[in-house]
Order: sequence, then C-alpha cells, then structure tokens
Amino acid sequence: MDSGTHLVMGLGLAGLASIDPVIASDQTVYAAVLIGTVVGSQAPDFDGVLRLKSNAAYIKNHRGVSHSIPAIAIWTIAITLMLQAFFGFSIPWLHLGGWVLLAVVIHVFTDLFNTYGTQAARPFSEKWISWNIIHIFDPVIFTSHLVAILLWALAVADPRFIFPILYSLLIVYYIWRTAAHRTLARKLRTLDTDSRESDRYVLIPTVSLYDWNVVKQRDDGSFIIGDFRRGKLRWVDRARCSEHPAVEQSKNDPSIQSFLYFTSFACAEVQEHSWGFEVRWSDVRYRHRKQYPFVGVLLMDSDYKTLGSYVGWLSDDRLQKRLRMNTY
Repeated sequence: MDSGTHLVMGLGLAGLASIDPVIASDQTVYAAVLIGTVVGSQAPDFDGVLRLKSNAAYIKNHRGVSHSIPAIAIWTIAITLMLQAFFGFSIPWLHLGGWVLLAVVIHVFTDLFNTYGTQAARPFSEKWISWNIIHIFDPVIFTSHLVAILLWALAVADPRFIFPILYSLLIVYYIWRTAAHRTLARKLRTLDTDSRESDRYVLIPTVSLYDWNVVKQRDDGSFIIGDFRRGKLRWVDRARCSEHPAVEQSKNDPSIQSFLYFTSFACAEVQEHSWGFEVRWSDVRYRHRKQYPFVGVLLMDSDYKTLGSYVGWLSDDRLQKRLRMNTY
C-alpha cells in the first residue's frame, strides 16, 4: 500500500488497541502504543533510504529483506525496546510489543495484495509474491480509515465501537475483492476470442472497484495488454520483445539486473543511434497514458560499453532529460 494508507492504518490500529483494557486504562501506555503502531505500520518501508544510494538499489531491494519473516521480528523488537527506553521499562512489553507486531504484520500482509508484491517468504524463498487483488492506493481502505479516525478524534463514538466494526468490514471487503479477482481470472479465457491454450493471463487491479487491467503473455515471449471495463475485455497494445544482441548485452549491466530481478514482465526494445544503442526495458504491467513508465534503460556505444543508465518511474520526457544528464 502507499505510505498514506499505511499511516492511517497505524492510527486505526491505535484506535483498535482501546479494546485492550491494560492499554485503555493507562494514558502513558496508550501513547506508547499509538506511536508504536504508527511507526510499526511504516517500518518495513524504511528501506526507502536506499534511494540515497541509487534507484537501481532501491528497486531491487524495496519490499525485499525489509518485509521478510526475520525483519518482522527485528522491527517489532527494535521499536518496542526504543519505546520502552523512552517511556520507561515499566510499560508492559507484552501488550506494547503485541500491537507493534500486529502493525508490522498487517503492513507486510496488505502489501502482498498489490501488484508490486513483496519477498515476504524470505529467507525460505526470494520469490516476489504479488496477489494482484488490491490497488496500491485503495480509496475504500483509505477513506474508511479516515472517517473512523475523524469520528474518534471528534469523540463522536467510542473507539472500542468504531474500530472493531471498521476492521470487520475491511475483512469482508478483502474477501470480496479476492473472490471477484478469482472469478474474473477464471472467465478471462472464455471472454478472449483470440485465446490460445498456452496463453497466461494476469489481472491487475485499478483504483476502480470493477475495472481491471489485463496482461496476456504468449509462449513466444510477447505481451498483449488490455483492460476489463464495463464487463468487456479489450486489447489495446502489444509489446514485442526485441531479440537484438544489445538486449542480451544489457543484461550484464547492474542497473538492468536490478530491474529484471524485480519483475518477470519485462520487455525490451532497442533503438539504434549513430553513437550506439538505447535498450529500454519496460514492465508491461504498468501502462499509463499509452506509455510504460516503469523502465530500465541502458545506453551503450557501438562496442556495447555503457554510456548511461536509469531505472525507475519516469515520463518519457523526463527519462530523456535524465539520460542526457548521465551521458554528458
């Protein structure tokens, strides 16, 4: 989920913590828990500091180790100990740590429902797990939390009443979205008039509750991109992956390796120039305004030596400016 949603979820969990009588009866403990759930709901994304190193390092590692099973324990212990050191070790660590743990676990768990995914199974597997069910920003989840927090802040209703209802409804919402995704995924092949037995379909959530983006991967390595709108499936673009020698050479570059480590939906195209080659890898899951803004681009001279590279999210105009900065 996006940072704003994780923030309101952290506040929501603090409201839910009022059902714990040990916490509700002591304002100091409640303050510690509130800070703990807010920080815990953000902690796995602290790997954002990798941007200071490079975009490639960030893309490769974001939602990786920081969202792993050992990291969940480390975040929980570290946050709990810091809060106890600040508020005093008389704070009941089991109650404090339990709510911090819940905040961290919910962060990682909800991220599994997005297209971006996480490596939550580490250290047992480095596979990126993405269930493609909930958009990274879901207006239902964000707005419902916002309303509940406002009701709590304005003392309109008791948080012991507000937040159990909120999370009960959200559990139902997640179940409904999961069921809707699975039902449509099973129907895609019958809706597609040009379906082949070997075709692989991937449904990708949008901000809309009923509209989905669709990626079809063929056994020749090409991708067909479309959407499901108003009950109809349509195809809007086809990405043919180049087999130019420069594509294979680009795989030796650390930046491109980081990009390919993250996604299995990458497709490369090559442009030849007087000075060499421009190899652009695009993640075809992310199509916006007829462009694929999540890219890994490598510029090479005629001898395949690197002139410049970029990995990340950019519009086409900004990408060209960034690459020119890297090559001059």
